[in-house]
Amino acid sequence: MQTIAPLWLWLTFGAVVLVSLFIDFVVLRKQGAHDMGVKEALNWSLVWIGLSFVFNGLLWWAVKDTTGSTEVANTRSLEFLTGYLIEKSLAVDNIFVFLLIFTYFAVPSPFQKRVLMIGIIGAIVLRTVMILVGGWLLSEFHWVLYVFGAFLLLTGVKMWWAAGKEPSLDDNPALKLLRRLLPVSKHYDGENFWTVENGKKIATPLFMVICLIALTDVIFAVDSIPAIFAITSDPFIVLTSNVFAILGLRAMYFLLAAVANKFHLLNYGLAVILMFIGAKMCLIDVYKVPVFVSLGVVVGILVLTMVLSLRTAERPPKA
Repeated sequence: MQTIAPLWLWLTFGAVVLVSLFIDFVVLRKQGAHDMGVKEALNWSLVWIGLSFVFNGLLWWAVKDTTGSTEVANTRSLEFLTGYLIEKSLAVDNIFVFLLIFTYFAVPSPFQKRVLMIGIIGAIVLRTVMILVGGWLLSEFHWVLYVFGAFLLLTGVKMWWAAGKEPSLDDNPALKLLRRLLPVSKHYDGENFWTVENGKKIATPLFMVICLIALTDVIFAVDSIPAIFAITSDPFIVLTSNVFAILGLRAMYFLLAAVANKFHLLNYGLAVILMFIGAKMCLIDVYKVPVFVSLGVVVGILVLTMVLSLRTAERPPKA
């Protein structure tokens, strides 16, 4: 797997991620269990987005310095931005599932922050492994691109079909299996994953939530990793765009949770994006869609579905 990124940029990326997670954990610990309001979530979301754009600027400068070509630097920077927007968009669907899980288990809002932080770390580790494996497969077996493309097409069709329907965890096989394997308390014990009842150590509902969040990470990694490989085969850009999209997931969750009902058509837009990317991968040897076109399509679909959602949202009756 070849990458255009120099070693120092890899080390810088690793340092930025570790420092970001450390700061997030320190802030989380100092704040304790408390509700994150819309203003706080918006401020943190802007911080993570700003950090991503700063890193993209650093990537542009590093590529320009390494290759001496402004054109190559512009292309790699656009690849990062397009990949970042795609992963950020797909994270929206991930967040809606998180919201469903938290609602189903009636997780108190102050406890949700810790669960999301653990989920973010799990997602980073999992996606790093899957990106390395996926990059190796693509470098060794070109036909895997067609498999990824077909998978994304089917996923997009499935997402379109499921959009607008009320999701439910009642028939979730993973949840049923967990309940058979583990005795679970009916009550929360603060932010603890285990508690003691009648002298026996049993799991709390929060432990069940963590398990389902981990399963969600696996499912969405399988969906999103092929999508970014449709934009670029450079493992550095694939990894960094993924991780920077994930870093702001906690703040993004609390922000979208407050306005989720206003963007009821967003899943249709995400379905179209997946189908577009899947078709792009399947046609890679016939016609290679330029990066700026992919970026324009992704942004255009997101803006269109958000505008249509706002225009068709149910308005509260006048008093």
